Amino acid sequence: MANDDGTAARAFHEATKHSFESLHREPHFLDWDNLPTPYKVYKGLPLEPLPAGTDAAGVSVIEAVRASGPARPDEARLDRLAIARLLHFALGVLRRPVGGGRWHEFRAAPCTGALYHVDAYVVTADLGDLAAGVYHYSPRDASLRTLRAGDWRGVLASSSGGEPSVSHAPVIVVLASTYWRNSWKYRRRAYRHVFWDGGTVIAQLLAQAGADGWPANVVLGFADRALEQLCALDPEREGVIALIPVGSGATAPGAAVPPFLSLETEPLSPHEHSYPEIIEAHERGVLDDGRQAAAWRRRGPAPRPAESTSPAIEFGAETAFPAEDLDAVIRRRGSTRAFDHAPIARSALQHLLAAASAAVPADYRRAPDQSLVDLYLVVNAVDDVEPGAYRWDAAGRRLERLWRGERRRDAGILALGQALGADAAVDVYAVADLEAVLAAMGTRGYRAATLDGGIAGGRMYLAAYADRLGATGLTFFDDDVARFFGLDPRRFGVMFLTAVGVPARRRAG
Repeated sequence: MANDDGTAARAFHEATKHSFESLHREPHFLDWDNLPTPYKVYKGLPLEPLPAGTDAAGVSVIEAVRASGPARPDEARLDRLAIARLLHFALGVLRRPVGGGRWHEFRAAPCTGALYHVDAYVVTADLGDLAAGVYHYSPRDASLRTLRAGDWRGVLASSSGGEPSVSHAPVIVVLASTYWRNSWKYRRRAYRHVFWDGGTVIAQLLAQAGADGWPANVVLGFADRALEQLCALDPEREGVIALIPVGSGATAPGAAVPPFLSLETEPLSPHEHSYPEIIEAHERGVLDDGRQAAAWRRRGPAPRPAESTSPAIEFGAETAFPAEDLDAVIRRRGSTRAFDHAPIARSALQHLLAAASAAVPADYRRAPDQSLVDLYLVVNAVDDVEPGAYRWDAAGRRLERLWRGERRRDAGILALGQALGADAAVDVYAVADLEAVLAAMGTRGYRAATLDGGIAGGRMYLAAYADRLGATGLTFFDDDVARFFGLDPRRFGVMFLTAVGVPARRRAG
């Protein structure tokens, strides 16, 4: 089923909007006895342990996000340790409490509900200390499980229509979501979280690759069925999010048809439920072959012209970003549960926006710096920035004021009535012009716009913790947010919300 004209994405988006009425109409109670496991566990597959890479890269968050740190020499080769670092700092388990307990396990990248539904499959050439193959990464024991032996990168090169970053990468990470591991709590809206959470993982994969000196890209133009077959995914339960080719200089072999695999996995929970709306939205964005993938690529809409709102706050030259190593920031990153009302520094806000707006080498963008989302802010407490609502003009490095005045209570209501939205120093909404995105890119464009929101949010997490602040992702009342910023909710869609502020635990200090 080929990518449609955007009708399916529009229908899904409208059907999954939060409102006061929808929450009253569709109450939801969590079945804790049916809670799914946060891991995909294969039975009886060969295991390849990964080493623990503890040496810091010596690259700050902003250098990593911009991939402006020291590059590897041309002769440098990816190996088992390089893969271990990339996967650990994007999907790995960073810490566990004494005695265990899943709700206290902490992963590298944030995930809605701490349900960890994103998995990584690694397709490699022969790396010397790791044989060519298709592997599944297990965060539970920091190892790879061998799904297929041999070099299958040609399948990815062909399915992407010959995308150069895929065709010449020695390692390609395939990210996929197991829907039930998130829809247990979020039901059909979990399809948005496929790309929200996929985006935060990608933000950290790209940053770690940049810190370690490896070129990396985001590829959304691929033939879905070929990737599902290669990684033995069940399209009724799982969906591919994106490809992340890493490294260069290794030509993929010709494509071959991978034999069918029947791999046994442990049950996720006693009773698994399916949401047809998720399957429909994903299926109606499918690309059938590499030719379609190549035609779809870089069809993102042209960026909207900057608003000529006056007055505006000019940011000018960037202030010095914290120099702390990316690895250290990721290790101590958390998800803030309560904010103080103390203000954050204007420089910290500038760092958030600089990280969120940094270029992404993505095949769906017209240019790396042309995101499919704009950033809209509710400023509650930022030094030298008047409280109010703003739109960030990344090209002009300025905040365009929409209206002035502190409205913490409204900010909390917009964030689904959560105190975190009201108490944060700033709430940053990633908003897409869905009318333009879907007209240009079809239903598959919904994946791209939501992914751009997740990447921006993931980068703001990193920037916030680099500045010793707290951050958390929140959900929201869709149409109310759009109207709050003076936008038409029939045209504009909210793709992500990041709240940033001073963690309440610091109040005493």
